[in-house]
Amino acid sequence: MRLILERLSKQFKNKIAVEQVSVALTEGIYGFLGANGAGKTTLIQMVCGIVEPTAGEVKLDGKNTVSMGEDFRDLLGYLPQEFGYTPGFTAKDFLLYISSIKGLEPKFAKKKTEELLRLVNLEEETNHKIRTFSGGMKRRLGIAQALLNDPKILILDEPTAGLDPKERVYFRNLISGMSKDKIIIISTHIVSDIEYISDRILVMKKGRFILDGPAEELVAEVDGMVWGCAVPQKEWPGFEQAHCIANAHNRGNMVEARVISGQCPYKGAKKLEPVLEDLYLQCFYEEKG
Repeated sequence: MRLILERLSKQFKNKIAVEQVSVALTEGIYGFLGANGAGKTTLIQMVCGIVEPTAGEVKLDGKNTVSMGEDFRDLLGYLPQEFGYTPGFTAKDFLLYISSIKGLEPKFAKKKTEELLRLVNLEEETNHKIRTFSGGMKRRLGIAQALLNDPKILILDEPTAGLDPKERVYFRNLISGMSKDKIIIISTHIVSDIEYISDRILVMKKGRFILDGPAEELVAEVDGMVWGCAVPQKEWPGFEQAHCIANAHNRGNMVEARVISGQCPYKGAKKLEPVLEDLYLQCFYEEKG
């Protein structure tokens, strides 16, 4: 299976949301990583057929996905960033309702609903109304509905919104175990969601992919550029303004900082081992002033 995004572009009036994006995807997990407003949601909505491209096309094994129609939608599972639900439904009723919309056989739908509620740890909430659910529980229900038709292409937009740290770990393990025969796209601005489970990470900025590769290769881009240093409190405001700061911690009259810089940022600074978040911050750091 080969999903190709071919010179995809989308313009809304005077704003170009996605510009000339081309990429080929086969089975595996792909992290679309970028800040809010980078164009990720518009891009995946074009892949899903929700938004019509201004230019370009999406192909699956050489066939245009729009012309494939229902045949393509049958292969697709999608969790949107804004996941809608009917508060009066129970978890079970909601999944059965979505199953009917997707045209699934009732017997299969019932079995799949039970299986998926177990999978996303909502088995005990089967007959509870969705309006009583926490944000994380609703998100897990959203993941379940995306899996109802056993999709070969699974697209998740900001899937861990509302999940606590334990749920995030469970989600990552869940997705990692599904990747054998699927194309999985995870669109997020949260580095930890994709750092360890993605086969490839594609960093998006201003409607374009600016970096593409396995996490370890991308991290090498900032090798030698990550520093640890201690800066006096009285110098900190000016220092913070002038540098890309990954994190900082106050210790008495000093601030201990992790800094991404092409040169030594402060006397006595020591080089640190880079991580993917350092690359992300460096990509989206804008000079101030």
